[in-house]
Amino acid sequence: MLSYRDLLAHFWSSHNPCSRPWSRQYMSAVFYEGEAQRIAVEETAAAVAEERGRDVRTEIAPLDRFYLAEAYHQKYSLRRRARATKELEAIYPDLDAFVRSTAVTRANAIAAGDLGEDAFRELSPDLGLSSEGLQELGRGVR
Repeated sequence: MLSYRDLLAHFWSSHNPCSRPWSRQYMSAVFYEGEAQRIAVEETAAAVAEERGRDVRTEIAPLDRFYLAEAYHQKYSLRRRARATKELEAIYPDLDAFVRSTAVTRANAIAAGDLGEDAFRELSPDLGLSSEGLQELGRGVR
């Protein structure tokens, strides 16, 4: 199981938290629920700032509501793999089903390069993709 601190470590390393956002719409932000998560976020943000020698500009805020991103933002890395995306959309034609699908989420993580070769081999048979779709998707494997 992934801990909140593990998730934060990945979050801080997956973008430049010290850069200024172009706009509020595209700013980086991290949200917390409860005191324990707030403390974890603040401690890890302070560590990142110290490590980089710059202030963290990522917004830190309590989670009070959640808005699903527009369809074109969903599964961003996967959408750069047209064949794999088309095959998965055929399996999950409803946007809600597509977005909530564990298989699609895993395919997106593979496309983003977040999963290694072993995970790709383990997950591939369960994604429902053709050999061509898997080959295209596998370009993200490190």
